[in-house]
Amino acid sequence: MQEPLPHEKGFHVSWDQLHRDARALAWRLDGKGPDAGAWRAVVAITRGGMAPAMIVARELDIRTVDTISVKSYDHQTQGAAHILKSPDMEIIGDGTGILVVDDLVDTGRTLDVVRAHMPKAHIATVYAKPMAKDRVDSFVTEVSQDTWIFFPWDLALQYVQPYRGT
Repeated sequence: MQEPLPHEKGFHVSWDQLHRDARALAWRLDGKGPDAGAWRAVVAITRGGMAPAMIVARELDIRTVDTISVKSYDHQTQGAAHILKSPDMEIIGDGTGILVVDDLVDTGRTLDVVRAHMPKAHIATVYAKPMAKDRVDSFVTEVSQDTWIFFPWDLALQYVQPYRGT
């Protein structure tokens, strides 16, 4: 039997599922901030962390939201991670009271760069793979290392032939 291609062992996440999982992440983070349980700001790791960060910020009533842009993938090939855009470091400081949100931790390279930039931030992802789940402080769902996650912003609805019959 032939080994499955990366897209064949896929976990397809719908907008509804992402919303439910991001809300579950918010519930886990509620009251866990260092300032009487509150967070000072949310920093989304672009681009995948933007939708979950927006949902978490709404659920936890956090009004200060910024982004950090880290590039580590070229389509589906991972390379060295580097920062393309930093958040406002006057607000962020060393990361104390800051909640950093991303969609997924895979190998942890992106989060290593973010952690070096904001060492005291709380890093949370919606999904985590085993190789790097120890790099996040909070996550909702673990998926196997060889699973490729298809996020709703990467997909379009289209007709698919049935497995049997026509």
